[in-house]
Amino acid sequence: MKKLARNKLLVFATAIVVLQLLVAALAPLVAPYDPVAQNVLARLRGPSTGYWLGTDQFGRDVLSRVIHGARTSLAVSVAAVAAALVMGGALGLLAAYYRGWLERIVMRVMDVLFAFPVLLLAIGVVAVLGPRASSAAIAIAIVYTPIFARLLRGPALVICESDYVVAARAIGAADWRIIFVHILPNLMSVVLVQTSLLLSAAILVEASLSFLGLGTQPPTPSLGLMLSEGRNFLMISPWSAVFAGAAILLLAFGLNLLGDVLRDTLDPRLRGSP
Repeated sequence: MKKLARNKLLVFATAIVVLQLLVAALAPLVAPYDPVAQNVLARLRGPSTGYWLGTDQFGRDVLSRVIHGARTSLAVSVAAVAAALVMGGALGLLAAYYRGWLERIVMRVMDVLFAFPVLLLAIGVVAVLGPRASSAAIAIAIVYTPIFARLLRGPALVICESDYVVAARAIGAADWRIIFVHILPNLMSVVLVQTSLLLSAAILVEASLSFLGLGTQPPTPSLGLMLSEGRNFLMISPWSAVFAGAAILLLAFGLNLLGDVLRDTLDPRLRGSP
């Protein structure tokens, strides 16, 4: 932990992500206005002392909608990636531990899901379930489940052949104990890095679905939905689209930076000489 704390870039990336999470979590307290409250007399205004980031076509405060939109995007993305981690991680670990027919079936199903482009598969899932935020979360979870399954299966295969796992089997340790006590803890660095990287990608997928009208539905604020609504007023008042896009960029940048720094710090092959 002391070594990680001395990494200034890691501290910077962590600070960005933590600040974004805090603002999103405290959105009702931080946002100056109700994100769905309309003031028709103040519609399409630019940044001012009353509205720091301007207003949209309905007179709603852009800053408040950006803050609440970031909260919605993060909630959907975190729920989706967490579900993908649980499902994909469990399938990958079981396939690596038991091998045989279970591994063949699981990995072939994962290969089928991998054959579809990410956004196309997500659109197909949402089309079946209906356009709403929960459907977007389920779609993203299904899309990212194969990634976690294949990612954890590889190193788990190596760990399953290690001496301490073989010794645990020899003394009669239960399968669940070997998986949760001996195998899973050795995969935490891989899980941590991949989770942060996929969170940034999930933010973009959620924004894309909302932009297409397949994710969060109005009047609930969403960054992708703000982009979609603001594109019709770019020549008159671009503030809603510009600041929503900037918020998506900042969210993805912070999570990507954190994932890259964690990978460079935790991967022994990428560490510099001490």
